[in-house]
Amino acid sequence: MTAPADLAQRAADLRAQLNRHAHLYYVLDAPELPDAEYDKLFAELQAIESAHPELLAPDSPTRRVIGAVLEGLAPVRHVVPMLSITTETDTTEGGAIAFDARVRRELGLVEADAPVEYAAELKFDGLAMNLRYEAGLLVQAATRGDGETGEDVTQNVRTIGQIPLRLKGRAEDMPVLEVRGEVYMRRDDFEKLNERQRERGEKTFVNPRNTAAGAIRQLDPALVRQRPLCFYAYGLGEVQGWEQPATHAGLLDALAAFGLPVNGDRVVTSGPGGLVQFHRAMAARRDALPFDIDGVVYKVNSRELQLKLGFKTREPRWAVAHKYPAQEQVTTLLAIDVQVGRTGKLTPVARLEPVFVGGTTVSNATLHNVFEMRRKGVRVGDKVIIRRAGDVIPEVVGRVPGERPGYVPNFRMPRECPVCRSAATREKGSIEYRCTGGVFCPAQRRQALLHFAGRRAMDIEGLGDKLVEQLVDAGIVQSLPGLYKLGVARLAALDRMAEKSAQNLADALEKSKQPTLARFLFSLGIRQVGETTAKELARHFGTLDKLMKASVEQLLEVADVGPIVAASIHTFFAQPHNVEVVEQLLAAGVAPKESAGEADDRPRPLLGRTLVLTGTLPTLSRDEAQALIEEAGGKVSGSVSKKTSFVIAGEEAGSKLEKARTLGVTVLDEAGLRALLATG
Repeated sequence: MTAPADLAQRAADLRAQLNRHAHLYYVLDAPELPDAEYDKLFAELQAIESAHPELLAPDSPTRRVIGAVLEGLAPVRHVVPMLSITTETDTTEGGAIAFDARVRRELGLVEADAPVEYAAELKFDGLAMNLRYEAGLLVQAATRGDGETGEDVTQNVRTIGQIPLRLKGRAEDMPVLEVRGEVYMRRDDFEKLNERQRERGEKTFVNPRNTAAGAIRQLDPALVRQRPLCFYAYGLGEVQGWEQPATHAGLLDALAAFGLPVNGDRVVTSGPGGLVQFHRAMAARRDALPFDIDGVVYKVNSRELQLKLGFKTREPRWAVAHKYPAQEQVTTLLAIDVQVGRTGKLTPVARLEPVFVGGTTVSNATLHNVFEMRRKGVRVGDKVIIRRAGDVIPEVVGRVPGERPGYVPNFRMPRECPVCRSAATREKGSIEYRCTGGVFCPAQRRQALLHFAGRRAMDIEGLGDKLVEQLVDAGIVQSLPGLYKLGVARLAALDRMAEKSAQNLADALEKSKQPTLARFLFSLGIRQVGETTAKELARHFGTLDKLMKASVEQLLEVADVGPIVAASIHTFFAQPHNVEVVEQLLAAGVAPKESAGEADDRPRPLLGRTLVLTGTLPTLSRDEAQALIEEAGGKVSGSVSKKTSFVIAGEEAGSKLEKARTLGVTVLDEAGLRALLATG
């Protein structure tokens, strides 16, 4: 029976699409479709060809492993072809049951026969690799390519620390041992790499799989070293001079004994029940794994039975890949909102037509920043690819190519914080927009309170994460001045707060009302103002009032304050609501101690001197000693060098004391420090 003309045309169209997308995926490492979309097209073509075998063309992607050799990489002919295995797209337990039924049928087993023993392992989402060892030494590494011919990537693979250059044990007695496995990138390494790319304003990568594939096929091995790659072994190619183990599990044990990395998440089990259990267990752990998997693999464990089952076209009958729900899907970008983080960072967030991806329904995804969004060419109304893997926040990784129905403008970041309406600014050279509301902005309230109470800021002992969370979530404290309205009775009424703890916190709040000016400035959380800068500002201006009224030009006169820092300080105090917070703190009784100021003629005996503190002093804490040194004009360093003026050593002084003696730096005790301070 001849297939209808429209069905024949559909098959031809599917072949063209699949071949194009496979070329983009395997050869150019620049996919335009997520795996799930490709699998749907592939399944449709398989169904057509199954119903109408006359439509099965020689170039059908269902008949061959697709790939090609890139220019610049030498071709490698595989002695034993690198074949693919059948994919079971039924993500339910039915996929495992169907595979076992096929195996039993091919082996001619009946219900009364014993269950088949299987080896079950993970299906890594990376790049297949063939490692050729001769007499135990790595001599060549090649990609899968089209299954018959791959690419020589030996120099690049040598940069992967997990891959041994020489095998252990009796491997040197084997003329040839080809080990097959997967090159991949860990999720945390992938996220760190993309974060570095964003900080540099450079292109980010779509997913770990494509990043690993692109890295391994670089022509310059030096570039490969910049992308941390890993490897797991799972099979063999050509073998000479070695009697292979009788089971697949035994083979993996032998490879591990040779010093090759073999993943430990594997089991030997019997019958479909064991396969279902493994599939469920790995699905539950999938998000916790440090790398991506897109399924598990079942293999008949016995090599004898593998040989008996043989191959169907180019796929083994004794193995199958049982997939999980896809971690990438296509949906529509409905709108773009802006989210304010706890540190004031503004992040564009995609509002999406809900889509099931990575085991959950996703309706929001991060766009990271406006510059990355523009590089990806994403606009409202586009069909976009969403990725969710592990605990990583869902993200928009790109748009599906296609014409837009009409003109859609590029998204622009707001010039005001969407939460508190403070100015939103981008520092020179930065890719991030930030709210300047600081202590005023509700989105930053929790972080602002924790920073304000920190040991090196206002030092409010007892005001930790859980208590701040409780105060903010219950609406008890809505700003920094609100802390000083808390009485013992109000604190004691909080969950898990005893009366004694409440009294201790009330005492700590009262004690904190007399900070140094430097500590008070640092506690406000002004962008770019750390402890050292706060001390320089306090030393230079002397009073809070003078600092708040300072112009950018006056701020630039302070040591170590450049244009970005000066602009940040000036912007902070130019916001009326920030000034109001400061005034409310002063009204609540907070009274920063005035500093000497540059014009003060008080003696500064340690001006220009650098001191190092080590060990425990008899009466002074580390912070107290540091404050005295800085008030006398000195600086405190964390390490000893030839430029160190004095080392102040107490009990249990460590390596800093030894280094001071080696360098000939003068060592003093607390009494010596006090003598120095009194010389003025």
